[in-house]
Amino acid sequence: MDNHFDVVVVGGGPAGYAAALYGAAAGLNIALIEKGKLGGTCLHVGCIPAKELLETAAVYRTIGHAAQFGITAAEPAIDFSVTQARKQKVIDTLTSGLTGLLKHRKVTVFSGVGSVFSAGEKKSVTVTGDDGQVEVTGDHLVLAAGSVPRTIPGFDVDGTTIMTSDEFLSISSVPARAAVIGGGAIGIEFASTMADLGTKVTVLEYAPDIIPGVDADAAKIVQRSLKKRGVDIRTGVMVSGHTSGASGVEVQFGDGETVEVDVVVLAIGRRPFPDMLDLGAVGIEADERGFVPVDEACKTSIPGVYAVGDLVATPQLAHIGFAEGMVAIRSILGEDPQPVNYDAVPWCIYCHPEVAFAGHTEESAIEAGFDVVTSSHKFAGNGRAMIVGETDGLVKVIAEKNADGSAGRMLGVHMVGPWVTEQLGQGYMAINWEATVDEVAAFIQPHPTMSELFGETVMALTGRGLHG
Repeated sequence: MDNHFDVVVVGGGPAGYAAALYGAAAGLNIALIEKGKLGGTCLHVGCIPAKELLETAAVYRTIGHAAQFGITAAEPAIDFSVTQARKQKVIDTLTSGLTGLLKHRKVTVFSGVGSVFSAGEKKSVTVTGDDGQVEVTGDHLVLAAGSVPRTIPGFDVDGTTIMTSDEFLSISSVPARAAVIGGGAIGIEFASTMADLGTKVTVLEYAPDIIPGVDADAAKIVQRSLKKRGVDIRTGVMVSGHTSGASGVEVQFGDGETVEVDVVVLAIGRRPFPDMLDLGAVGIEADERGFVPVDEACKTSIPGVYAVGDLVATPQLAHIGFAEGMVAIRSILGEDPQPVNYDAVPWCIYCHPEVAFAGHTEESAIEAGFDVVTSSHKFAGNGRAMIVGETDGLVKVIAEKNADGSAGRMLGVHMVGPWVTEQLGQGYMAINWEATVDEVAAFIQPHPTMSELFGETVMALTGRGLHG
């Protein structure tokens, strides 16, 4: 078997398989090395299973409110074994599809741990699998080894009472009481899921606010919604330890405060995982946080070696991995790709209500030196939102103020409310095309839709809004 390729990709998560598929579509001979299951964190212990559980929570919540629509239904009950079986079916279907797509594109997949042996003119990777070792070589090397959950000293993960996102997504039953350590996107999604399914949730966050990076007005709506559903949110507190007992786990935090729960979920982010790549042997040094340094074309310090996805210090989002994988391949092809603009990428958080945003917050725009003007409109006045019974939320647009005081270039779009993760596309494109409010306001929004609120919010910045 000829084990020399144009490109060897180490890691089969979103960044890695995107590089493999994109490269193969461009006619390159690609090898893909994966130590676990194709699809990586996103497909197996991240995006897909987390959103599957959130959808279960949404169905449960909807049935509970059915009487508002004149539908008589019994009080909902949950069989979590069915929930988990459905989740796994979705994962298995997507995994099978990805496997088939890689095969169709003639990507050669090696199962095992890939360690970089040589990074000279010919890149060499040793693959250690169940059947021993094999050497794979390539003209170029793309590192996409991904990440693993961060943990806290003293909180030893046992998968039963102390767990990370990996274990939480496979729980066999809904806990009665839970402490979520971390109030970022992951922690808030987990808190929202459990709260809707009846868990008494306490969120413990070291920062002064939950979901940092989200515009303050949007974050306040999420916090208010969670509190209405019984979630106890403690911000600005440090977790100091825990004690296990017969009645549960006591978590110590803040100034001598405690909370007793059945499970503790560590949701404090993820760290890069270069551990098995043996990069030091070829002269690539990770930084103090474990990230592999790269330039804007995803090139490492070694010619012909690239790093993408969670392995580099960029937003840990699957779609950022897709983009970086394609940037690396285009660079290999000599196409001088446009680098990813990390200041304007789309962000989505699937809690209830959902959050979606791109570009500056009002605060960050001011800190960057912009003179700004803002407009915000609430879903409470949107006809489609009223019809579906989800009126909590708003759309906020931040624009640069022109010298004459009018609104000019759009700098940021922040949404919180029903289905906003599916509505961000217009705002994301406007930010990246540096569109002005006058240009975007000219577009017609279909009626009645949720997206009308985006159009109305932009139109109001022209001084001629219809309903504001």
